[in-house]
Amino acid sequence: MLVNFYRHARGQNALREVLGPALQDVLQDRTLSIRTDPVDVYKTWINQTETQTGHKSSLPYEVSPEDALAQPEVQRRIDISIINLKNLTDRVLKAITASLHKLPYGLRYTAKVLRDALKAKFPEAGEDELYKIVGNLVYYRYMNPAIVAPDGFDVVDRSAGSALQPEQRHILGSIARVLQHAAANKHFHGGGYHIRALNQYISQTHSRFRRFLQSVCDVPEPEDRFSMDQYSELLIVNRPVIYISVSELLNTHKLLLEHQEVLCPDPSDPLGLILKDLGPVPGLQELIGTANRCSAVAIRSDTKQLIIDVIRTQSGDSLRDILRTTPSRDQEVCHDWLMQRRAQQDARTPEKMKRNQSLVANGNLSLEEKKRKILRSLRRLEGLGTLKPPDSENQILQMIAKDIRQQRLHRQRRGAELLKLHQTLSSLQAKSSFHSEQVDYYRHYITSCLDNLTASKSTNQKAADGKGRNKLPALSYSATRLHEKGVLLEIEDLPVTQ
Repeated sequence: MLVNFYRHARGQNALREVLGPALQDVLQDRTLSIRTDPVDVYKTWINQTETQTGHKSSLPYEVSPEDALAQPEVQRRIDISIINLKNLTDRVLKAITASLHKLPYGLRYTAKVLRDALKAKFPEAGEDELYKIVGNLVYYRYMNPAIVAPDGFDVVDRSAGSALQPEQRHILGSIARVLQHAAANKHFHGGGYHIRALNQYISQTHSRFRRFLQSVCDVPEPEDRFSMDQYSELLIVNRPVIYISVSELLNTHKLLLEHQEVLCPDPSDPLGLILKDLGPVPGLQELIGTANRCSAVAIRSDTKQLIIDVIRTQSGDSLRDILRTTPSRDQEVCHDWLMQRRAQQDARTPEKMKRNQSLVANGNLSLEEKKRKILRSLRRLEGLGTLKPPDSENQILQMIAKDIRQQRLHRQRRGAELLKLHQTLSSLQAKSSFHSEQVDYYRHYITSCLDNLTASKSTNQKAADGKGRNKLPALSYSATRLHEKGVLLEIEDLPVTQ
């Protein structure tokens, strides 16, 4: 699932940046031919010889690999193919190792967690075995398919209707196979000298791959990478949005519970506290009943505020005694005065920062009415399972005490969020001022250009008018007058008398 995710969108762009240029160079060279099978090379040589000479070769067509390698021409061609294969593999490997920073952080961190988890589970395993599995994730699962079929992963640019030729796919497959063996330090089987040459190259390349995989796993923790702490969520202006199905939600909850000891070994870890509050994995019907939980939260919040209003005015040995004792006239007057002062403060509060409407409505109740509402709310919370009788009064008081203890932390979080918002506002104001200056500059620039254009047109018009006034008037003479002046000697087909 993780590999498929990183092959699309941002992960696909990373593959294109890492592998695209090197693979594009390989595909553009149409003269390359990588054939290391002796029999295949032998048959190709025989066919080319017969085509060039026009005569049937005296050599047999069907031979064994040993007989094929006995031919010097076959050895020469295989040597050239092995050199080409090494050069192309080096080119692709260099592109991979030089683009470490372009790999997705999530993939690299997963590789690190995989290595550490395997090391903890199998302490006797050597690092070679661990990095073989890491290489299987990073190279074989993520990169290898893009090398074998770059057109299928949009790694290289291909024109519409064009497809890779069989020889090109063979070259890419050979490069991918060598890199796969180098990542796992797995040698080819066989006893030919060409196999030994490839195995020697694989052993040399594996050390480079090993250093690359070690660098892949050398990444900081997400908290350091993204500069996150327990207050980061409070400072986010735009809340992130995720889309998740009900089944994925339930599966995520199940996985968190199964690995809770690893994810949050500290009892005070926030994730552990959240999982404790959530309880076991719910069913679909329980999820539908989430609305009841939201209702319980609202009732609990209103009840806390009502209790605070009551105990600020009336004292007693316990909350139960206070709720069952009729308030005196002085206590009612004191309560009314406190509610009036709160109403005056709310009137001066900006609209967006005012209290919830239900809290405002509760402020209009008398002290005795608030007590009755508290008792009803306690019974409802017991019915919803938020409080457990018969000690519900003490439980709600403990919740209020916990809120008071955490009030300082809430203030610090609000202060940090306000500071972040002020910084954001200052940045937005500076950016707005910059854009305003740019608008004014371009407005003046356009105005000056228009003025210059108008002035140029006016100058050209005046010049044209001046030329018109200096031009001599046209003179016209009749043919008779020109004849009289001797300019015309005679006029054809016209008598002299006319």
